[in-house]
Amino acid sequence: MRQIFLDTETTGLRVEDGNRILEIAAVEMIDRKLSPAERHLHRYINPERDSEEGALNVHGLSTEFLRDKPKFEQIVDEFLAFVTDAELIIHNAPFDVGYLNMELGRLGRGKIQDYVAKITDTLAMAKDLWPGKRNSLDALCDRYEVDRSGRTLHGALIDCELLAEVYMAMTRGQDSLLIDFAPSVEEAASNAARRSARAPLKLASVSAEDLAAHQAYLAELDKIVKGDCLWRTYDPLPPASDAGEAA
Repeated sequence: MRQIFLDTETTGLRVEDGNRILEIAAVEMIDRKLSPAERHLHRYINPERDSEEGALNVHGLSTEFLRDKPKFEQIVDEFLAFVTDAELIIHNAPFDVGYLNMELGRLGRGKIQDYVAKITDTLAMAKDLWPGKRNSLDALCDRYEVDRSGRTLHGALIDCELLAEVYMAMTRGQDSLLIDFAPSVEEAASNAARRSARAPLKLASVSAEDLAAHQAYLAELDKIVKGDCLWRTYDPLPPASDAGEAA
């Protein structure tokens, strides 16, 4: 299974205000193993506009720094080739998907959903696992003890790498059900042998005296509750017989 952890940084919070993508990163994982760094995609993009002050404070990427970077149209083919047919894993996916679809739409390239196999939102996953809790990427890193000490500003690449660790922690239990607890062929055979070697259980029969004492006790309970006590709703005891053994 090929999965891509994806994150973007943008010039502002609202795509409706004409904001653009200025950084994009995609980190590949195959069969729950992260690919080497050279297999990752990370590009700075000239958004052709200034960042809003609040966004600039978050990502720290100035207009001057981005001025000589490629425009989205210059990296779109490389990006689509990298993510095609993979599952995209994104924290707060509607935000990034909205921006990706805006950029693709400007170029007449459809929507990101047209290219990928699936989009998974880890924020939605976290809300299901931790309802009523803070579920930002920072909060999840703290909850799952993922080291984020190297993260001072938001950056697409480091956020992808942190998200990959968080996702692995969030979904590790699914693997453990199969890996940690499923017996091997040898273990299953050994368990079956132990079960067949067990001595038959001994069942003690109820004597006539025990049965009479039990019925007398139930009669006293009936008087207290002014009706049939709870024990009357259960199956009656078997008839008294001599003590014996049952296989």
